[in-house]
Amino acid sequence: MARVLIIASLASSLRNFRGPLLEAMIARGHTAHAAAPEMETDPETRAWLEARGVICHAYPMARSGLSPVGDLRCFLALYRLMRQVRPDLSLGYTIKPVIWGGLAAWGARVPQRVALITGLGYAFTGDARGKRAVVRRIVRRLYALSLRHATLAFFQNPDDRADFLGWGILPTGLPVQVVNGSGVDTTVFAPVPLPDAPMRFLLIARLLGDKGVREYVAAAAKLRKAWPDAEFHLVGPLDPNPDGISETEVRGWQEAGHVVWQGAREDVRPALAEAQVYVLPSYREGTPRTVLEAMSMGRPVITTDAPGCRETVEDGVNGFLVPPKDVGALATAMEKFLIGPDLIHRMGAKSRQHATEKYDIHKVNAVMIDAMGL
Repeated sequence: MARVLIIASLASSLRNFRGPLLEAMIARGHTAHAAAPEMETDPETRAWLEARGVICHAYPMARSGLSPVGDLRCFLALYRLMRQVRPDLSLGYTIKPVIWGGLAAWGARVPQRVALITGLGYAFTGDARGKRAVVRRIVRRLYALSLRHATLAFFQNPDDRADFLGWGILPTGLPVQVVNGSGVDTTVFAPVPLPDAPMRFLLIARLLGDKGVREYVAAAAKLRKAWPDAEFHLVGPLDPNPDGISETEVRGWQEAGHVVWQGAREDVRPALAEAQVYVLPSYREGTPRTVLEAMSMGRPVITTDAPGCRETVEDGVNGFLVPPKDVGALATAMEKFLIGPDLIHRMGAKSRQHATEKYDIHKVNAVMIDAMGL
C-alpha cells in the first residue's frame, strides 16, 4: 500500500473537491496525507478529513501574487514536509501546489510526482498586457520547470493540454491524461423539481471579471426592460485576485435592480433549487464545478464556447453555448428560456443525463486512481 500526499492551495477544497478521491484512496488501503495553507485555521475541514483517516498538514503559501521570499518559504516548507512524510506519490493541484509542490517532491525524491491542472487561472485569461503579461511569462516557465520533473499530468479539458503543448510546457514523454473535471456527486446534487414562476437565472462564481460576471449583469439589465418579472441572482464571494470585482461595484448593481447578490453560500444546492436556468459566461475554466452541479440537479445551462466550458454543454440539447464577452449573444440565449419555458424541462433532463453518464465523481476518481497505479 502507498503513502499519498495531496497538496492544495485552499484547505476547504480538500473536502469540497478532493474529499471523495481521498476517501477512495483510503478505501483501497492507502495512507492519505493532505496539506494546505489554512489547515490550522479551518478546524471544520480538518475535522472532516481526520474523521476519514486523512493525516493533515499546514504549510505557508500566499494564494495570489508572486513573491520570491514567500514562494521560497512555500517551497522549503513543502520540501521539509516531503522529507518528513516520505510519500510514495504526491499530487498537487492549482498553480502553486503544482509548481512548488512538484519541485519539492522532485528534490525530496518522491517516486511518483503527479500534477493536476484544474484550469489556467488569472495568468492565462484576459489580455496579455501589463502585469498580467509578466505573470504569464513567469508562470509558463515555472510550469515547464516543474512538469519537466513530473511523472504524470492530468488535465481537465483538451484545450488546456493543447495549449501546454503549443507553449512547449509539456515535456516529451510525460504521460498525460484528460479527465472529466473534478466530477460531481450525483447523489448529493440530486435533481429537484423546477420552481414555479417567476423565471430565475443564477450565476455562482467568485466575483472576478474573468468569470463573465459583468457580462451576466449587463445581459440582465438588458432583459429586465422587456421581462420585468424575471430574476437574475448572483452567488459568490469577493476575491482579492487582481481581477476581483469590488464590493462597491456589486452593491451598485443591486441598487440599480439588475441582480440580487446573495453573497457567498457554503451550500449552493438551495440556490440551484430556486433557479430554473444556470448561467456561467466564463472566459476560461478547467471544468466548471458549478456547471456540473447545476446539470446534476437537472438545470439547463448557458455557458461560453470557451476552454473547459464548451465540453459541458451540447448546444441546443442541454443548454446553449455563446461566445465569451458577448453580452448580446448571452442575452439572446437567456431570452430563449423566457420565450419558451418548455425548453427548461427538456434541457434540464438532458443535463442530468450528461452529469450521470460523463461527470459522476466516482467514475472520474476511478480513472485517476487507475492512472496513478493505486
